[in-house]
Amino acid sequence: MVNPRSIPSVVFRGQEDTLMERVHALSSGGRVILGICGPPGAGKSTLAAWLAGAFPADRTRVVSMDGFHLSNAALDAQGLTQRKGAIETFDGDGYAALLTRIRDGHDPVVYAPGFDRAHEEPIAATVAVERDIPLIITEGNYLLADGPSWTRARQQMDEVWFVDVDPDLRRQRLVERHVQFGKTRTEAMAWVQSVDEGNAEFIADSRQRADLIVHLVDDLDVPAAVG
Repeated sequence: MVNPRSIPSVVFRGQEDTLMERVHALSSGGRVILGICGPPGAGKSTLAAWLAGAFPADRTRVVSMDGFHLSNAALDAQGLTQRKGAIETFDGDGYAALLTRIRDGHDPVVYAPGFDRAHEEPIAATVAVERDIPLIITEGNYLLADGPSWTRARQQMDEVWFVDVDPDLRRQRLVERHVQFGKTRTEAMAWVQSVDEGNAEFIADSRQRADLIVHLVDDLDVPAAVG
């Protein structure tokens, strides 16, 4: 039996300098694409925003995998509406192609899509990634997943960090998020149990492929972007 490889880990509270030192070391050779992976509700987007806010605004961009959600119309046509958030409900090939364009640096600017949580729809061309931006932070559930498109995406990233958090806190965050965007509390709890938790278990299987585990013990205070 092969033993799992040992992955370095950082507890966020008190070890923020370790994360910043790691980013600086990565960026010493030019443009860096850093991936932030983890299950729904782990705090990926918050950690990405925290990291981005620690650098000047003209030196970093955050690109979310959520911009590659299939539209609600596409999900409905494929019978996937009740699976929204599962790996098959994302355009993995499109995500890999975007990161490849960013990595290649041939275009003066690459426009990345965003995601409107109020309407649960992707929105095209919301993030401008200029060629001279040195640090790209990309976050999402499936950055470490198996499969051709996800492997191509992973090959464009210099490192991928896996966000680890207490499961009860993660589920609580998810319920509150679903309620905030229109579900009743009963509907939110049912969705978390029937959809989000299955996705979380799937994502947890990819944890061993990460370069670093970041343990978030509570919610982060996101700083404003540096001058």
